[in-house]
Amino acid sequence: MKLSFHGADHDVTGSCHLLEAAGRRVLIDCGLFQGGKELNEDNAAPFGFDASAINHVLLTHAHLDHCGRLPLLGNRGFKGEIIANSASRELAQLVMLDSAHLQEEDSRRQSMKLARSAASQRAATPLYTTSDATRILTKFGRAVEYGQTLELGPGLRATWFDAGHILGSASILVEVDEAGATKRVLFSGDLGYADGPLLRSPMTPPSADAVVMETTYGDRLHKPRDASIEELYTAILETFARGGNVVIPTFALERAQEILFFLRQGVADNRLPPSIQVYLDSPMAISATDIFARHPECLKPEAAALFRDGQDPFHVPGLHFTRETADSMAINKIRNGAVIMAGAGMCTGGRIRHHLKHNLWRPEASVVFVGYAAQGTPAQQIISGARSVRFFDEDIAVKAQIHTIGGFSAHADQQGLLTWRKAISGVKTTFLVHGEQKVMQIFAKLVTTGRVEMPATHQEFEL
Repeated sequence: MKLSFHGADHDVTGSCHLLEAAGRRVLIDCGLFQGGKELNEDNAAPFGFDASAINHVLLTHAHLDHCGRLPLLGNRGFKGEIIANSASRELAQLVMLDSAHLQEEDSRRQSMKLARSAASQRAATPLYTTSDATRILTKFGRAVEYGQTLELGPGLRATWFDAGHILGSASILVEVDEAGATKRVLFSGDLGYADGPLLRSPMTPPSADAVVMETTYGDRLHKPRDASIEELYTAILETFARGGNVVIPTFALERAQEILFFLRQGVADNRLPPSIQVYLDSPMAISATDIFARHPECLKPEAAALFRDGQDPFHVPGLHFTRETADSMAINKIRNGAVIMAGAGMCTGGRIRHHLKHNLWRPEASVVFVGYAAQGTPAQQIISGARSVRFFDEDIAVKAQIHTIGGFSAHADQQGLLTWRKAISGVKTTFLVHGEQKVMQIFAKLVTTGRVEMPATHQEFEL
C-alpha cells in the first residue's frame, strides 16, 4: 500500500492525495492552488501521477481548493468515478462552473490586453472551460451518506464521517484488506470549528493506522464565538456612526450563510438596527444558501427545525440578493449604512475587488475579514498592514478600519485539531498537510503518539 501527496503540502491549498492499494488507485480530493498569480503555473503543472490510471476520486468537500482541478483531471484522461455525498455534489457543481467562468473571463481580459499591446504573445487560455467543468460532472457516480460504507473494489472500502466544516464536508476512512490484515487510513478533510450555529461538530472515527490531517490553524486558538459576534456588531454600529459602509470579503460556502444567520439574530435581539441594508453580492453564495434548505441531514437539529417550520435562518430585514452585474455595480453608489458581502474571501477575484476599490480608501468605511487569508493574497496584504493594494491595475490606499475576527472560522483551531487527533486510537503515523510549514512544525510537537510526517509535494510513503 502506497500513499503519495500532490497538493496542500507545506501549504493550505490544492489538496490532493493518492492511495494505491488492493490493486486500485484512489485519489482523495483534487483541489486548485489559490493565492498569488505565480500559482497559475502550479495549477497547470503535471499532477505527479497518471490521471487515466485513477479508479476513484473521493471528495471530502466542495471548496475550490479541494475540488477545483477535477475538470483538469478529466481533460488529462480520468475515466473513473467521483464519489461524494449529495450536498457536496450540488456545491461542487456550483463551485467548478463558477471557477471555469471566472477563468474564461480572466482569459478574455488578458487576451484583449495582449492584443492591444505590441507584444507578440499568444492569446491567454483558461486552465479549463465551462464545457470541461460540465463534462466532469458526468463522472459523479454513487452518492454516499454519513456513516455509510461503500465498496470500492475487492478488499477496499471507504466510509464518510461528518467533518463539520461546510455543508456536506467529510472525513473519509479507507479500509484495505491485504496479506490477511486490515489497514485503516483516515483523511481528515477540513475539520470544522465545533459548536457553530448551523453544522454539527466533527465526528471522530474510533481508530486508524495512519491519519492524514489538516493543520490550517495548528498554531493558534480562535477567539470565542460570542466575543466575535460582539465584535462584528460593534464594527457595524461604529462604521454606520462614522457614515461608512461595512465590506465583508466572504467565502460563498458556509461563511456567507453563518454571517447572515448572526446578522438576522442581531436584528432580532435589537443589537442591530432593523433598517440595516445587507447586500449579498455573490451569485454563488446565493445559490449555496438555497442548497442549505435542501440538505437538513447536514445541519444541526435546531437549524434543520427552522427550515422545517418554514423559517429562513438567513433572512435579514433589508437583505438584497444581487445576481446581475448591473445590480452589483449599483451598490457602489451607496456611501453609507450598508453591509456588503461578496467573494472571493481572500480577495483574489470576484466582485469583492470592486467593492474594495470603492470603499477601502475611505476612512469612514470598515473591512471585516472573517476567514483565512493565505500568504500572497490581497486579503493577507491588507491584514498585514499594507498601505495600498492593487486592484484592476490601480493602487488603492488602505484607509478604512480593518477588522480580523477569527471566531467565525470554518476551520478547527489548534485545540479542536488536537482533540480530534487524540480521540483516534491506534495511530502509528500522522501525516500533516494543509498548513504552512511553520504552523505544521508547531502542531507536530503536540502530537505525542506515533511518528509525525510533513510530506513534500509528490513524496511517497509505503504503509
